[in-house]
Amino acid sequence: MSDSIILGIESSCDDTSAAIIKGNSILSNIAANQAIHKEYGGVVPELASRAHQQNIIPVVEKSLSKANIQQNAISAIGFTRGPGLLGSLLVGTSFAKSLAMSLDVPLIEVNHLQAHILAHFIEDANPVPPKFPFLCLTVSGGHTMIVLVKDYFDMEIIGKTIDDAAGEAFDKIGKIFDLDYPAGPIIDRLAREGNPDTFQFSKPRMEQYDYSFSGIKTSVLYFIQKEVRKDPDFVKNNIHDLCASVQKTIIEILMNKLEKAAKDLEITEVAIAGGVSANSALRKAMQDNHEKLGWNIYIPKFEYTTDNAAMIAMVAQLKFERGEFTDLRTTATAKYDL
Repeated sequence: MSDSIILGIESSCDDTSAAIIKGNSILSNIAANQAIHKEYGGVVPELASRAHQQNIIPVVEKSLSKANIQQNAISAIGFTRGPGLLGSLLVGTSFAKSLAMSLDVPLIEVNHLQAHILAHFIEDANPVPPKFPFLCLTVSGGHTMIVLVKDYFDMEIIGKTIDDAAGEAFDKIGKIFDLDYPAGPIIDRLAREGNPDTFQFSKPRMEQYDYSFSGIKTSVLYFIQKEVRKDPDFVKNNIHDLCASVQKTIIEILMNKLEKAAKDLEITEVAIAGGVSANSALRKAMQDNHEKLGWNIYIPKFEYTTDNAAMIAMVAQLKFERGEFTDLRTTATAKYDL
């Protein structure tokens, strides 16, 4: 790994983040969150892009300051080109292009999903990085997929959701329970005090390794509507058991397909990535399979699970070594295939 110093910029959704990496060691990883979306129960694209405009310069300055790096020491700038919210991506892309031009350094575009997976190769992400080939369950608010990772930039999606992502299901069900946004971490916390076997919710029957989460969302909605007609305080009185039962169902859906893929492909190197990989029940399920199925498991540090610029910088470093640069004609894209 080279000793080049890369500035990574992430702005795909509602977190503005900047990181400095030297080799595969993160010197700083700064993020500004946008609390305003809690009022609306989800990310409002226009508000997100405006907040990115306000946050990006202070975040980059703080990242450089924490890393004790001067701008003229930067070897290249990596940025999230997509996928994500177009307005948010445009802010990061435009800033990265402008700064790269002013510093006369290479510009490197990064696929956000690829970055979640390759975050495992950051020096302190795991005790040791995954060995190729490995399976990575990449699961977040916007995406849920099983990826066969053959090499750093040789990845194949072998299973994906046909509708809602798992993180989206957590948030939408949280809204049914009248929980704040984002609901995933709240459900995780409340579930620790509940009985996961109290309530049963439907699981989809999907071909091969694909997922569907619209069914459990509908199942929970109809169940709650029925119970609330009998007892208006049903949700409040059963919130811990409800959260535990929902969480168990979603994690079982995720793990059943991952276990099938690992068995079919005879792979024991298994990783998780994305925001939902911070979920305590998913991490426990991975640990259980380490013991039960002999998996070598890779669970990234919490700060590398949610959207962050460290993972962007890691991919940019790998591309820098390969001389894979882009030019100022590049544009942000809401859809960007893995």
